[in-house]
Amino acid sequence: MKRTISKLFSVISVPFVAKAVLILSIPLCLFLYVLAMPNRAPMSNNPEKPTDDLRARLTPEQFYVTQQKGTEAPFTGIYNKHHEKGTYHCIVCGAELFTSESKFDSGCGWPSFYAAANDEIVDTQVDTSHGMVREEIICSQCGAHLGHVFPDGPRPTGLRYCVNSASLKFDPEVEDESDAAP
Repeated sequence: MKRTISKLFSVISVPFVAKAVLILSIPLCLFLYVLAMPNRAPMSNNPEKPTDDLRARLTPEQFYVTQQKGTEAPFTGIYNKHHEKGTYHCIVCGAELFTSESKFDSGCGWPSFYAAANDEIVDTQVDTSHGMVREEIICSQCGAHLGHVFPDGPRPTGLRYCVNSASLKFDPEVEDESDAAP
């Protein structure tokens, strides 16, 4: 038995093992890559908003982000360094998602909020695309992809809602004329 094992090890050399591992790992890596790719089909959470209507109403980037779970390039969104007072609404359905009071500069390149406007308006689901495990945030009203939430935000929640500007529409706070100085 010992002789058989020693013969086996004398036949199997380091280059042979390395070559075998390489040959076996390529299909495995390709398989894992395909599994990790996000589903790019248009979202169908809201049957009242057909894809043609959304394509006509939204810019190509807004459609890509909200319906195909895309991501805008960091530091390019119009609301990344936006500091006006008001509310941020879903570009697809108009639901109030975030307020300027919960917005902060996280330095990540996308608008960041530590809380949603209310507990029911933003849903989460596990996103395993791009070989990562993250919590995707979606509009609970229409299913639009908004971005991701991470547990590294400031107090009081400790959350960082990292949101694509392309998924948002800002509504500025209207200054009450009675508050204006005479």
